[in-house]
Amino acid sequence: MTIHLGVVMDPIQSVQYKKDSTLAMLWEAQARGWKISYFEQRDLFLRDGLPYGDARDLRVSRDPDNWFELGTKQCIPLDGFDIILMRKDPPFDEEYIYTTYILEHAERQGVLVANRPQALRDSNEKLFATYFPQCCPATLVTRSSEKLRTFWEEHRDIVCKPLNSMGGVSVFRLRDSDVNANVIFETLTHNQTSYIMAQRFIPEIKSGDKRILMIDGNPVPYLLARVPQANDWRGNLAVGAKGVVQPLSEHDRWICAQVGPALRVRGLYFAGIDIIGDYLTEINVTSPTGIREIDDGAGVNVSAMLLDALVPYMKKTRV
Repeated sequence: MTIHLGVVMDPIQSVQYKKDSTLAMLWEAQARGWKISYFEQRDLFLRDGLPYGDARDLRVSRDPDNWFELGTKQCIPLDGFDIILMRKDPPFDEEYIYTTYILEHAERQGVLVANRPQALRDSNEKLFATYFPQCCPATLVTRSSEKLRTFWEEHRDIVCKPLNSMGGVSVFRLRDSDVNANVIFETLTHNQTSYIMAQRFIPEIKSGDKRILMIDGNPVPYLLARVPQANDWRGNLAVGAKGVVQPLSEHDRWICAQVGPALRVRGLYFAGIDIIGDYLTEINVTSPTGIREIDDGAGVNVSAMLLDALVPYMKKTRV
C-alpha cells in the first residue's frame, strides 16, 4: 500500500532550502515512494462537517535552484490521507487555531495528524515547560509589573519574553540596576494587560541554547547547540547564533526522560525541547526545526526516525 501524506506548511517557495526541516521530511517521504499532497493553510475548509483541502501533488528534489514541483490544484476530502503533517510556522494566532479544528475533523475520521491538533492548541511553547518545574530555572508568568520587579530584584539578572514569540523576537535581558526595567515591563505586558514569562538568566547560554529533537517521546541522540556570537547574547539561529552539533549529556537525557512521556501521551510526535545549561526553558511543538543541522553534523537521518515512528500510529488509526 502506498502511503498518502499531506503536508500543511508555509508557501514552499519561501522556505530556506539549506535549512528547512519540513523539506527534509518530504525528501524522506518521497524516497520511500509515498504520495505527497501539499496544502497551505488557506487551502483547508469544512463543508457540512467534513474536512477538505485544495491539494496539489508535490514532488521535491535536492536542487537548490528548483527544489519543488507542484501539480494542478484539486479538491479532495482529507479522510483519504494516511498521515497529515501540520508544519505551519507560527504565529500561533486565531487562524492557526481554526486550522487545528479542521484538522481535528480529519483526525476523527481516522487520519493520523502530526502533531495532534488538540495538543497543538493546549501546549503553549513557553508555558508547557512549566509542567516540569523540577527541570526549569526560576520562572514567573504574570502581567503584573510589580511582581516582575520583585522577581527581578530577587534574581538580579532575568530574561523576559512574550508567550507567543519565536526566534528570539522581543526577548529582553534585564540586569541589576538596569534603568529600562519599567519600560520593558510596560512594553511586553502592554501596560499590564498581557501575560509574559520571566526566567532567571542562565550564564551557561554562552555555551549554547541546546535544541533536542524528540520523536514519540524519545530524544534524537545528537542535539544542536545554538551558540551566541559576540554581538548578541541570544541563542537563536535567526539572530546569528552559530549551530554546533554534539551528543546529549547525561543530564540532557534526564530532562528528556521527564518530558518524553508527556509528549507521547498528548500525541506530540515531533517536538523540540530547549535546554540552557542544566535547565529546560521551552518546548517547541508547532513546527520544530534543527533536522538539517543535526543530520549534517552527526551523519544521521532524523526524518527517517520520525517517519518510522509515525507509521505504527497510522496503522492503529486505520484498523
